Amino acid sequence: MSSILLRASSPFRPTLLVPTMSDSTAPTLARTRGTSLHRQMFVVLRERIVTGAYPAGSMIPREEDLCTYFAVSRITARRALADLEAQGFVQRRQGLGTFVRGDLPVPRQAATLGFVESLQKAADETQVEVIQVELVTPPAPIAAQLQLEADGEAVHAVRLRKRGGETVMVSDAWVPGRYSKAVTAASLKKRALFEILMSQGIEFGRVIQEITAVAADPTYAVWFGTEVGMPLLRTTRLVYDTDRQPVQRLTITVSPERSRIVTDMTVDSIDTLRTGQVIHDVPHEVNETKKPARKSPSTANRRA
Repeated sequence: MSSILLRASSPFRPTLLVPTMSDSTAPTLARTRGTSLHRQMFVVLRERIVTGAYPAGSMIPREEDLCTYFAVSRITARRALADLEAQGFVQRRQGLGTFVRGDLPVPRQAATLGFVESLQKAADETQVEVIQVELVTPPAPIAAQLQLEADGEAVHAVRLRKRGGETVMVSDAWVPGRYSKAVTAASLKKRALFEILMSQGIEFGRVIQEITAVAADPTYAVWFGTEVGMPLLRTTRLVYDTDRQPVQRLTITVSPERSRIVTDMTVDSIDTLRTGQVIHDVPHEVNETKKPARKSPSTANRRA
């Protein structure tokens, strides 16, 4: 795929490198209700900056070129560039253009064997902020997953994990009410929930886990410092003890801009439920109703 790339041949006279483009190479922006055009444009340009398609120090396309490429108005292009500048991706220079900043964050390290081994040696240090811990009647779907009796109660604990002042993870946990004395705000500030449950004599057995994408609601948008509707990555775990009784339902939500999920597996375990299997929640296509075979006159007469 071709991309637009502008470079400065000198500090004062930027030169446009015109790529070979066709309408088929231009990204398609959704024109229906949902994410605004300038936000979609921002996401595309940011991705090209992060991946190095627009290197640090290079000049990105002019507003008029962006308008033509994305088929948007001048106002839309300006708002997208303003958002890029506000988030520290570009810098506007009067009379010269818009340039990719040279002090961009270091790109993510590729997930290799060396990377995974380094994770095992280095602790992931985060600070915990407990948002709420309360004993309540859970929603019906959660009560069913925890196999609670009618009107049964559960401990609901919501925590933020932060690094450098930024929220990197939101954990939302439900455990049966019989553990309410041990699961408190004070204990969750000091210990992980699974450690607290283990101290209550629980022996963990199996864990059913699913990973999905969700849109940020207003609360999660505030926690992650993003816009409502932006995609988030969510892992839901239903934890059982050795007697196959559910003891915890946990959802872990992260922003794909700050976090990722890395798995280390053997080749023979790929696409198995043990390491993760893609499940499509889409009904199978219904075959067209076959037209009944045309009856021969003799058959019709016999049935008559």
